Amino acid sequence: MSVLTRDEAQTRAQLIDVQRYTIDLDLTRGADTFDSTTVIGFTTRTAGDTFVEVRPAALRSVTLDGHPLDPAALDDNRLPLTGLTPGPHELRVEAAMAYSHTGEGMHRFTDPTDGETYTYTQLFMEDVQRVFAAFDQPDLKAVFDLTVTAPDGWTVLANGVTDDLGDGKWRAATTPLLSTYLVAVAAGPWHSVRTEHRGLPFGIHCRRSLAPYLDSDAEEILDITRACYDRYHEKFEEPYPFDSYDQAFVPEFNAGAMENPGLVTFRDEFIHRSAVTDTERQTRAMVIAHEMAHMWFGDLVTLRWWDDIWLNESFAEYMGYQTLTEATRFTDTWVDFGVARKAWGYDADQRPSTHPVAPDADAVPDTASALLNFDGISYAKGASALRQLVAWLGEKDFLAGINTHFRRHKFANATLADFIASLAHHTDRDVHAWADTWLRTTGVDTLTSTVTEHPGQTALTLTRDGSRPHRITVGIYDRDLIDGATLVRRELSEVDIPADGEHSLPGPRPALVVPNDQDLTYAKIRLDPHSEEAALRGLSRVPDPLTRAVLWNCLRDMVRDGELEPLTYLEAARAHLPGERELANVQGVLAFARTQIADRYTTPTERPDALALLTDLCTDLIRRTEDGSDPGLRLTAVRTLIDSAAHADTIRDWYDSGSVPGGPELDPELRWRILGRLCVLGAVDDAVIEAELTQDPSATGRQGAAHCRAALPDPEAKRAAWDAMFTTDELSNYLFTATAQGFWQPEQNDLLHPYVARYFPDAVAVAHRRGPAIADAAGRHAFPAHAIDTHTLTLGERCIEDDDPIPALRRRLADQLDDLARALKIRTATAAS
Repeated sequence: MSVLTRDEAQTRAQLIDVQRYTIDLDLTRGADTFDSTTVIGFTTRTAGDTFVEVRPAALRSVTLDGHPLDPAALDDNRLPLTGLTPGPHELRVEAAMAYSHTGEGMHRFTDPTDGETYTYTQLFMEDVQRVFAAFDQPDLKAVFDLTVTAPDGWTVLANGVTDDLGDGKWRAATTPLLSTYLVAVAAGPWHSVRTEHRGLPFGIHCRRSLAPYLDSDAEEILDITRACYDRYHEKFEEPYPFDSYDQAFVPEFNAGAMENPGLVTFRDEFIHRSAVTDTERQTRAMVIAHEMAHMWFGDLVTLRWWDDIWLNESFAEYMGYQTLTEATRFTDTWVDFGVARKAWGYDADQRPSTHPVAPDADAVPDTASALLNFDGISYAKGASALRQLVAWLGEKDFLAGINTHFRRHKFANATLADFIASLAHHTDRDVHAWADTWLRTTGVDTLTSTVTEHPGQTALTLTRDGSRPHRITVGIYDRDLIDGATLVRRELSEVDIPADGEHSLPGPRPALVVPNDQDLTYAKIRLDPHSEEAALRGLSRVPDPLTRAVLWNCLRDMVRDGELEPLTYLEAARAHLPGERELANVQGVLAFARTQIADRYTTPTERPDALALLTDLCTDLIRRTEDGSDPGLRLTAVRTLIDSAAHADTIRDWYDSGSVPGGPELDPELRWRILGRLCVLGAVDDAVIEAELTQDPSATGRQGAAHCRAALPDPEAKRAAWDAMFTTDELSNYLFTATAQGFWQPEQNDLLHPYVARYFPDAVAVAHRRGPAIADAAGRHAFPAHAIDTHTLTLGERCIEDDDPIPALRRRLADQLDDLARALKIRTATAAS
């Protein structure tokens, strides 16, 4: 498919202005295609030629100003419009469009639980062309009139309020000016919970088979929605700009959610069929807050070109966490951001594929390159930069600048320069220089503390390896005089780097000095040796969970940089997680310990000891929660013990009895998790998988069965899984991912060895055939991440250089290979120590 270049978009925007789309979709034409009729009203400023994008299964007819055009003129996804004269024009395109099973365009899903079918759109970046003809770029905004014909018993949701006209016909209210990628439709026999808030219709929707689970959480979801809506109206002067607010939880959704105006779509895993922790509920609430922030950041004011995607995502990320903290019961959201989300940004920013938060336009020359920037930098690093901006600028001036930005550019498009100009209007600080150093640069600064003792006082020096200015808080801690183990904060000081020099600390040498104590900046930290030892011995006795998150991140970064042995990190987890009170820290530390340290940073000979340590730790946590005092911690420990089990006996007993002794009872998620691990260990066969699928024939059950079958240590099971991923092209996006996640297992190295070399050509081929969504899944989940050796590295580098992978796969491979090289270095450093 031809990608749109920035130069082409600029040329087209100079030539035409688009006023209106009138779209009619017919979803009653069968299981493979739907009918799409689009009428576009646009104006040409001067005489010239351009093109409209459409990707049909069959292009039936095209007329321009009533004159037929030859459908055979369609070149890939571009239909040329030549000889345009100045003035108004009307383009009509009739086509049959293919349903998708990869989460792109118009996705179609049949629920195996009850046979009901659902469709929804995901039109981001350039997938609108899969649904209707469009001048597909963000700065050609227009109003949209939409009608949909749907099967009997279906409900149609859209960006505006929809009316049932009878005979399966639905009409959506005319939208305000929108970018094409923000148009949304979700049609099916939805289960809906509707209410009204401040005169605005609110609705939440899911598949009928998930109705009991949505109903049990409906009030929580709506409470979060109402609280965020009210808080945003306290922050923003521009009112919510659309006529309704629907949230649809849809199947097989590739992202976490999508900010379609008035109709946000979420992955329906957020409707919990099984027990979850409160941190996972907080994550759902954060996504709700994030997507609502987009109604202003991205929908009301939209980027002009994709180099400014951070204007959407970084702001929504920052506002999501901050607003959740201010307006809901989730008051420690920045802890989870620090220990989990921020690490995503740090990792991405240290790979060769790093890029600035706000890259130069020349670095994003087309939509294919733009798609690669939806990563930890545009989200987590960008949100961290905004948090630092607020610390430096002050919230009052920050919000004043935001409101000026909305007022100047509402229902239009804007750039980084526009945003900085709005900020500069409200402060004397040099925000242009701040933007240059924070948003236009790459990499992670490192802040290192040095503590020197002098007679009667102690001196603290903070050095910076990097180029950005930082406003941070430094925490000074002493040991409690009574128990000698608890660390008590003596002082919390605000420090500017590099402006401030040596700092005098009156009194005795502190037990612990923590740079960036409240995690207000984006930087790695290194402790002085005395503080590092204090952290390793007393981390769980630090009083503030956010400070503990900063310290856990410090240890994590040291492991990744080869400065701390992986086993030392595991020992710290063993020592301190039993005393950790913040579940987000427990989950973040266990996730890093299990997936990175145990599976990648330890050698095959060391791995059994790492798994045994994690099993012992989780057993301790389970014992400590037998009184039911902390079900979230208990559930987290049970999950990690299952994933770490080296022997089948204990978890097979749980599976057969249907319960962990003392609880919890096994819900579907835990049953499939145990069964997956039993498959890896060779303790069950396909008959057990089939029996479990009979008990749980849901979509999630099908994914669990695919995962389990791929995990079996059996040559025929591996061959079948490989063919399903890379040969038949029949797997949906979710079933592909489930199969890939089950396939590679460190316990099965010998069996899997022949597939390592096959992976690279097969991944390139499937990516070319099936497109970016499957390419991303193939690079993210189907990569042989367990094969930590120079042979895999050489094969991957040769693939990137010689085999022409599509951009989405090329980026994933580059990142995976960098992570593999890092793991090799860590193993080498550990062996040499």
